[in-house]
Amino acid sequence: MTTRRPLRADAVRNRARILGAAHEQITARGPEVSMEQIAAASGVAVGTLYKHFPNKTDLVAAVVAASFETVADDAEECLRRSDAGSPAMTEFVAFLTRLMDTTASNHAVKAAAHELNADHSAHPAMRSVETRVTAALSRLIATAQTQGELRGDFGIDDLYLMLSTLPADQPPAARTRWLALLLTGLTAR
Repeated sequence: MTTRRPLRADAVRNRARILGAAHEQITARGPEVSMEQIAAASGVAVGTLYKHFPNKTDLVAAVVAASFETVADDAEECLRRSDAGSPAMTEFVAFLTRLMDTTASNHAVKAAAHELNADHSAHPAMRSVETRVTAALSRLIATAQTQGELRGDFGIDDLYLMLSTLPADQPPAARTRWLALLLTGLTAR
């Protein structure tokens, strides 16, 4: 079994800059943005970019996986606030609102991933991220149900089904209305 050495500090910084620039460039220009443009935007040499990401498919998959990490962090923070006394339904709705906005802004990245067949679900970080999100949101849902705010028959699979229909390509007002209509059907009252 081989063990991987941890990345040096400059390599960690370069990787973070590449991921940030890739997200920005793909969002602005779509999947046709070149690796050279991403390298220039990140301030690294093209060789450095290719050392971290051998091809654009790997880079786009890593960008999508990084976005999911942020979602997992947010879900866990909502759960922590709920455990500390914040109403679970308030945290759940705030999470959904932020997720809608994030999904809308990441729409171009997801389109690029789809076009490039970048299987972000196979990215090594994705399995643990999905587990983290599911665990945090399942507990948040259960707490909101215990507090009498969320209907008792709503589960994590229902949430994922709901999110699969999120109108990410619609303007903010339409997304807000979509969530308001869904919440009307989800609340226990």
